[in-house]
Amino acid sequence: MTLVRWDPFRELEDMSERLNRVFTRPASRTGGKEHLIVADWVPTVDISETDGEYLIKAELPDVKKEDVKVTVEDGVLTLQGERLREKEEKGKKYHRVERSYGSFLRSFTLPESVDESGVKAEYKDGLLNLHLPKTEKVKPKAIDVKVI
Repeated sequence: MTLVRWDPFRELEDMSERLNRVFTRPASRTGGKEHLIVADWVPTVDISETDGEYLIKAELPDVKKEDVKVTVEDGVLTLQGERLREKEEKGKKYHRVERSYGSFLRSFTLPESVDESGVKAEYKDGLLNLHLPKTEKVKPKAIDVKVI
């Protein structure tokens, strides 16, 4: 067994890099540089997988369908949009404002098994469902094994 010396600064550097990836748009596969983009807020997502597809569910409460843009380019799926703040009304006082408003951006590097041309999006009641079908060659195939 090899003894490895613990380096707390290396751990801080790794954590910083992971945090920066959360707020960064991935570089294109052509070798472009990454740019740091800090969003006003970031919608939460669940990502699941079945034999035929990946499913991304993004929570976008109070975001209109027209304010959401989904793109797939060079193996990167990008969600972007904006949640607008309510217009201030005369005579209305806010005692607490905890929800975040403004623009958002989320990018995900897609596995090679995704058929980019078949990506579909559905939006209802503040929930965006992105269906990412797998290519035919990647779908698992059952093979019968004969006992001799």
